[in-house]
Amino acid sequence: MAGRSNRFLLLAVCVIAGMSLAFAARAQAPAASPAPSSGSLVVELGIDDEIEPILAEYISTGIKGAASQHASLILITINTPGGLDTSMRSIIQAILSSPVPVVTYVSPTGSRAASAGFFILLSADVDAMSPGTETGAASPIIEIGGTPVQIDTTLQKKIMNDATAFLRSYVSKRGRNPELAATAVTDAKAFTDKEALDGKLIDIVATSPEDLLAQLNGRTITRFDGSTVVLALSHPVLAQQGMSAREKFLTRIVQPDAFFILLILGVLGLYTEWTHPGLFAPGVIGGIALVLAFFAMHLLPVNMAGLLLIILALALFVLEAKFPTHGVLGVGGVVAMILGALLLVRSPLTGMGVSLSVAFGVAIPFAVIVIILMRLVMRSRNWKQITGKEELIGEVGEVTSALAPGGAPGMVRVHGELWQAVALPGAAIPVGAQARVKKVHGLMLEVDPVKPPPSASS
Repeated sequence: MAGRSNRFLLLAVCVIAGMSLAFAARAQAPAASPAPSSGSLVVELGIDDEIEPILAEYISTGIKGAASQHASLILITINTPGGLDTSMRSIIQAILSSPVPVVTYVSPTGSRAASAGFFILLSADVDAMSPGTETGAASPIIEIGGTPVQIDTTLQKKIMNDATAFLRSYVSKRGRNPELAATAVTDAKAFTDKEALDGKLIDIVATSPEDLLAQLNGRTITRFDGSTVVLALSHPVLAQQGMSAREKFLTRIVQPDAFFILLILGVLGLYTEWTHPGLFAPGVIGGIALVLAFFAMHLLPVNMAGLLLIILALALFVLEAKFPTHGVLGVGGVVAMILGALLLVRSPLTGMGVSLSVAFGVAIPFAVIVIILMRLVMRSRNWKQITGKEELIGEVGEVTSALAPGGAPGMVRVHGELWQAVALPGAAIPVGAQARVKKVHGLMLEVDPVKPPPSASS
């Protein structure tokens, strides 16, 4: 009973810690660095990976921090293949509502602002690209395991129209070319830096951040609310604000592949501790992994159907260990877990989710381990007690004092020890006969005579 209470306590601690970490992540923000004593402060932020919730939090917090420092400009460098739709919209909302002018810049040479990055690039007060960069290819994609799939035509149109309407809502107000921008969504068209400049999608092509700031100095821009601002950047002070160590760590956790692995590792660790209490290490590792998975679940667009399929898979693995189904339930569990992984994280504009290779690589070993552990547990329940008085049950001893049904207790020698014993009703056992122990009551045994083997006929 104490072992089970400890396991319940461990699970409760994991749940509470996960909720606390999620709330703390929302409340924490990096401290703003002091403004320079002279020159115009330009705060530089970077988007250099897939767009996900922690990156969106980093950009939004950086924009607020720049405003509190009374910065003259915010420069966001971009090099991304895209990412989650929800995170993309969060970044764009922060840019559109920023009290400080924002410049987006695809840099360095060879970089790209694809898919969700294209939407972010066009949302700023000024957008620019380095020579040898590209942008566009922002068509909505539905993927399963990294493979694009066909969906209903009506649903495809709804997603397409929603994306183009969102893009037009701010591109036209920025004075850019909404018709050409829409082709990046409807036709998956991509643009080089020169094509984007000629098509009035971007404002500037600059070879470096210093060149960009020089071209912006003295430029009059129109903000999203219609007000005009003259950029005074004759003596700019560029302050790079990278991610904190905490944000870099959490960025890895909220990747769909990492989230799925943490979720399964957490479940496996606690399951191992539950079935084999006293190991401690699996419970600790599983608890930590599950807390981190709860944190990622709080931020990612998790599909409940995917989560339920993973729970169903675990149930099928346990049943496979209990019943002789010749692998039917086990195979069903593997299929359910793979489908659950592929459906676990969804984003209609980017298709970001658990990869097929990770889904297979985790589901099959997990199935094998869970089935083996459960079979060990089921087998251990049939093991004979080998310590204490219970080990006497089933043992055979020699009667040293005759036993009569309903009479006074006699004596039986078992394992070289003399025990008081009584015969079961209807059984009389003489001295020297063999008796089998049926029950143990304190220091008293209940025994039954061992029938001698039948004699062979001549």
